[in-house]
Amino acid sequence: MATEKIIEQILSRHPEISREEILGRLEREKRKTDGFISDEILLRMIAAELGVEIPRETPTPTLSLGDLVPGLSDVTVVGRVVAVFPPKTFEGNKSGKVASLLIADKNDILRVVLWNDKADLMESDKLKVGQIIRFSHGYTRENRSGRVELHIGDRSEIEINPKNIEAKDYPTIGKFVTKIGEITKTRKNKKVNITGIVKELFSVSTFKRRDSSSGKVMRFTLADETAEIPVVVWNEKVDELEKTLKKGVKLQMVNTKVKKAISKGLEIHVNAGTYVEALAPAEEFLKIADLKEDLNHVNVEGEVVTKPILRNVKTSKGEVVNLAVFELKDDTGRIWVSTWRRHADKIISLKVGDKVIIKNAYVKKGFGNQSEISTRNTTLITIFQRE
Repeated sequence: MATEKIIEQILSRHPEISREEILGRLEREKRKTDGFISDEILLRMIAAELGVEIPRETPTPTLSLGDLVPGLSDVTVVGRVVAVFPPKTFEGNKSGKVASLLIADKNDILRVVLWNDKADLMESDKLKVGQIIRFSHGYTRENRSGRVELHIGDRSEIEINPKNIEAKDYPTIGKFVTKIGEITKTRKNKKVNITGIVKELFSVSTFKRRDSSSGKVMRFTLADETAEIPVVVWNEKVDELEKTLKKGVKLQMVNTKVKKAISKGLEIHVNAGTYVEALAPAEEFLKIADLKEDLNHVNVEGEVVTKPILRNVKTSKGEVVNLAVFELKDDTGRIWVSTWRRHADKIISLKVGDKVIIKNAYVKKGFGNQSEISTRNTTLITIFQRE
């Protein structure tokens, strides 16, 4: 039911109350709820407090994203947020603000456009990748690429992590990722989502447009287990990625475009409509048999073979510190572990059979020219004591 109809019903039952009083009360309630509850629901609450019963209308059915077509009104959809884009202001006959995000259900990915007050939610950082969102009372349009998108305006409602919704029914972007090796000529000029590791990174270049304005372009090579492909980044996206992008970083890119390369083959283009996220690398644990001298940032796990031996040693700087050593084993071999300072204090109570995880250590030549693990200040040691 439209908010105007609810206001009219309240006024008809309470003529002593002015329209301005109702609107003022509505604004106070909106401030209390940070705009997360729609005007219609808040007005229903106000009406109930005043003893005015507002009949419930039949709820709008939730549509699958794949079933949407342009020109629909009063649309309700649910999806998982897979990409967010910051709001932008615009000027003209009417100034305002617009933001967008991408949501996914098990059938498709949909761009959602938020206008004015609804766009403010993006600035407040309350809409985040991974959340389940229900959008109600939206309308659909066809964008310049010929794809349908959902628009959320003043009368629309946004509900974050709605009740009675199974999160498992709404996949992450991983369901829609294309392997680089699958990007063939049939994908040219189409949108793809890809994940890979930056293999090669080239310097940023500037160029002049026909209108004499300047632009930026950055290139790098992205690789996954199937193949590698050149990536071209344009303009404001260069500013976003230039300081953080480096060789070896794992990227997830949503809404990129496949284009024919100038030389030969295909390449991926990234612009303002592309969402790029650096993924935390998976921790790699090495087997003891694979540990070699001079390996750095080593993660290893195993079982304690010998009780720690604690002693005081003098460093090259003349400092006396604690050193505790013990032997560790896994299914491939054994190795001695030297723990220093606070790490020595932590592991001195270890018993034979305890499980230990060591992260960010290094391997050096130890007693008898055999390799050993040694800790540093940033090493992390986790102990699982045998029951």
